[in-house]
Amino acid sequence: MHEYSIVQALMEQCESLAAEHQATTIRRVEVKIGVLSGVEPYLLQTAFDTFKESSVLCQQAQLVLQHQSLVGQCQQCGERYEMSGFGESCATCKDSLLTIVDGDALMLMKLEMDS
Repeated sequence: MHEYSIVQALMEQCESLAAEHQATTIRRVEVKIGVLSGVEPYLLQTAFDTFKESSVLCQQAQLVLQHQSLVGQCQQCGERYEMSGFGESCATCKDSLLTIVDGDALMLMKLEMDS
């Protein structure tokens, strides 16, 4: 279950940002989870709830998960659109060379803190 190591790194990042901004409490942690990130949202939430208990700054924090669908960009015409899976062709020019531009990562999007 790699979600525990992900949450541990996320907590470290949040605490570092809180220290940088002289915050005393972290209220909300907003994370974007891509459909191809390899992260299971339920397990991430469970790991967060477990780890926040041992964090002075994050004990009251709420984890908010944004689910990101797969977004591709055509290398031929530049069109971006939501993909339903691999093996698709561009809806505009029908070219098959697509680059994934979103939906394959986990990202910290927003952190709400109190001073």
